[in-house]
Amino acid sequence: MADRFRVTLAQSNPTVGDIAGNAGLARSIWQQGRDAGADMVALPEMFITGYNAQDLVLKPSFHNAAMAAVTRLAADCADGPTLGIGGPWAEDGKLYNAYFILRGGEITSKVLKNHLPNETVFDEVRIFDAGPLGGPYSVGDTRIGSPICEDAWYEDVSETLSETGAEFLLIPNGSPYDREKLSVRQNIMVARVIETGLPLIYLNMVGGQDDQVFDGGSFALNPGGALAVQLPLFEDTVAHVDLHRGSEGWRVEDGPKAKIPDLLEQDYHAMVLGLRDYLRKSGFGKVLLGLSGGIDSAIVATIAADAIGADNVRCVMLPSDYTSESSLQDAKDVAENLGCAYDFVPIKEAQTAITGTLAPLFAGVQPDLTEENIQSRLRGLLLMALSNKFGEMLLTTGNKSEVAVGYATIYGDMAGGYNPIKDLYKTRVFEICRWRNNQHRGWMMAAAGAVIPERVITKAPSAELRPDQKDSDSLPDYPVLDGILEMLVDKDASVSECVAAGFAEAEVKQVQHLLYLSEYKRFQSAPGTRLSKKAFWLDRRYPIVNRWRDGG
Repeated sequence: MADRFRVTLAQSNPTVGDIAGNAGLARSIWQQGRDAGADMVALPEMFITGYNAQDLVLKPSFHNAAMAAVTRLAADCADGPTLGIGGPWAEDGKLYNAYFILRGGEITSKVLKNHLPNETVFDEVRIFDAGPLGGPYSVGDTRIGSPICEDAWYEDVSETLSETGAEFLLIPNGSPYDREKLSVRQNIMVARVIETGLPLIYLNMVGGQDDQVFDGGSFALNPGGALAVQLPLFEDTVAHVDLHRGSEGWRVEDGPKAKIPDLLEQDYHAMVLGLRDYLRKSGFGKVLLGLSGGIDSAIVATIAADAIGADNVRCVMLPSDYTSESSLQDAKDVAENLGCAYDFVPIKEAQTAITGTLAPLFAGVQPDLTEENIQSRLRGLLLMALSNKFGEMLLTTGNKSEVAVGYATIYGDMAGGYNPIKDLYKTRVFEICRWRNNQHRGWMMAAAGAVIPERVITKAPSAELRPDQKDSDSLPDYPVLDGILEMLVDKDASVSECVAAGFAEAEVKQVQHLLYLSEYKRFQSAPGTRLSKKAFWLDRRYPIVNRWRDGG
């Protein structure tokens, strides 16, 4: 019997729908494993189709093409190590989330996912059928158990594999990022190794897909829960992990142990990777955004420059009569600090033309929010014109606090194809700005240093749509607003629970009213990087028309 076993782990980044491209990536990684003397090359869950492909997987022509690609891949990878790859499998009128074991030119085994997640961003119960509990598969004389992602969160699958002869567990995953997710994964996997007494290798996908970012962070544990290998978060990595067999069975040899960054860095890296992949996978190489001189557009410009390079980011200042000189200077400073192109496009002339056109219809009616929103919508029109003309994706810049309460103009400053900070509360925007000013990493493409001027961070937030306007004129101060929103949105708290936590009842009810009233805006808003388990889109699905108000 062999006493050593090498697994090449592909913490890699497939593209949803690019079956041929994903198969080509799989072949390239398999060749790396073959060159390294691997016994098995393992890729993540649903790798051949990309993940999370949602209802696309239900389309027969799509899942049939994916299955055919796996069959071809088996033939292409006949002479070398076993290859494990995830994909859909249709049989007898049912569709499964499967993990294929390819060896000697054939699909030698299929593992079918049993526990289908039906929470947060996942709707697998409506897409896939549940597979039966199965046993391990063989690679040479070694028997391996592969619970697929969610299957490893329940003890029955791993226990069944252990009882039917598995010698170690290799778990393929498509597990998206949210804060503290890594520690949750590791705690659950420690429970599995303690229950089974088997070593465990947890392989996770990396890369952005729509709002989700798969954060990698793959790891290996030995019986008892000792960490043997830790791969980096958010980085595309191919690693060779070795196991040896002794008197007590298989053990994972100590390997690289990447440092796990703090949560601010994890959030920032997720936003950079999410935007980078959204652009790359949708075919855009350049972006533009309205740079107002405020903190939100400053951090979005920084994220964009870090994601694709400052040369590919256009910043546009669109001043009105209410734009302060300090805002003009702050916007210019941010663009210059980053090294981005900077355009100056005043909107006064266009605003005069629009208000003049509407004057006969508005005669006898006092100016109000309508005139403020005209300014925002003019900016959206001009930015979209630039986007159309130059093929640059427009980024929108509303933070989660504003998105929650509708403090944004639909078809105005909400216009755009992607919003990197959509799941970042305003108070956390301040923290992220200070963090980025003091930190720089190799995966950041923009300049190091304090790229966001201190005045941008410390000045009172304002939309500058009327004289002396401040956000606090319309909303509670952001620490209060965010505290209420974290309870109402992230914790599903009631009004009375918010009041018991120390918030004023009138402010809680105001925020609740704005939250529900703004659902129609969020329904039409751009996607953005998911950072929490209560991001606006798939995590939290509320009716647009809704008269419910929690009275206390």
